[in-house]
Amino acid sequence: MNRRILISGASIAGPTLAFWLARYGFTPTVVERAPRLREGGNGVDVRGQAVEVAERMGIMPQIRAAAADVTGLSFVDAANRSLARIDMRAIQRRAASAEVEIMRGDLAAILHEATRDVEYVFGNSIRAIEQDEDGVTVGFEHGPTRRFDLVVGADGTHSTVRRLTFGPESQFVKHLGYYFAFAEADPALGERRWVTLYNLPGRAASIYRSGTHAGAKANFIFRSRPIPYDHRDVEQQKRLLSEAFADLPWLVPDLLAGALADPDFYFDALSQVRMASWSSGRVALAGDAAHCASPAAGAGATLSLVGAYRLAGELSSAAGDHRIAFRRYEQGYRKTVGRSQSNLFIGMIAPKSRRGIWARNTMARLPLLGAMAGVERRLQPRIQPLPDYGSATGSFRA
Repeated sequence: MNRRILISGASIAGPTLAFWLARYGFTPTVVERAPRLREGGNGVDVRGQAVEVAERMGIMPQIRAAAADVTGLSFVDAANRSLARIDMRAIQRRAASAEVEIMRGDLAAILHEATRDVEYVFGNSIRAIEQDEDGVTVGFEHGPTRRFDLVVGADGTHSTVRRLTFGPESQFVKHLGYYFAFAEADPALGERRWVTLYNLPGRAASIYRSGTHAGAKANFIFRSRPIPYDHRDVEQQKRLLSEAFADLPWLVPDLLAGALADPDFYFDALSQVRMASWSSGRVALAGDAAHCASPAAGAGATLSLVGAYRLAGELSSAAGDHRIAFRRYEQGYRKTVGRSQSNLFIGMIAPKSRRGIWARNTMARLPLLGAMAGVERRLQPRIQPLPDYGSATGSFRA
């Protein structure tokens, strides 16, 4: 029952889901709009239960080997003088954290290598979805229509699968009052192993320079009411970013020039995806398509890894019965998602006022910040252990 499963999206949730489905005896196919694996992206965290998922997949050594090796945040003034620093590595050590920060593209490459026996279709996307009692007929932008038992949208905040199955994006994507962008940057502008950040009220520009990569990333965030724009019109997005940061000092002119010249420039609204249900009939959603917490939560990769693991596991436990599996997937994971969506750090990165910037910098200089890490860890709500669905190949029961 329900062996053939189409997954839309080849970033993090999609390949993770494909890995576990294949292990349980299903036949996954991954379709990705991009012509090749996306190598870009910012640093993402693998933490909490995601570490355990990666260990069960056997990829945690590769993730640790590719870690970004970033020490923390350095807040500077317009003359590039340090105002305060937060040593995140020291805080993690005090909290006995096993988390790892890795570039999104590196994590995607590791996941892709772990699923090299899975069918991937790059340079294509879903155009139409028609369900019936026995399966799903899927039309593609290129090539013939194909038939699958189930479809999973793991295609991000602007999910095509979600739009075709559940309705327009405006019903589910909640604007958080900010826009952000990132692109390649000249590494000579940044301090190695630090994220160097400059603020004006409601705006922040930073350079992210890891200890294990030759390049660097420029990051921008600015406060704004909703702006009507096309999320695929890159030139329009570059104009919006230029207007928002045209008058900033520090290294912003150089960072902005580099970003505008980068072919992999990325711009989007800081948003959350909130849905009453993550499934409809034979179609389900995973990762950001279902429950994007926004980059301000710093939990996207972790939620994608754990959610995909749970979705595949529930399908295996239910012997492929999607009605049972999709229900259990949501019931078991919604509380975790809700906690992540409530933990946003926009105020630390882009305070709304000069007083807020001053307060943030003052707090960052206090030694109490690091000492609180262990206490905070002990006060976190108790999380149920990660389910063990069994890992033997072919555990699927038809």
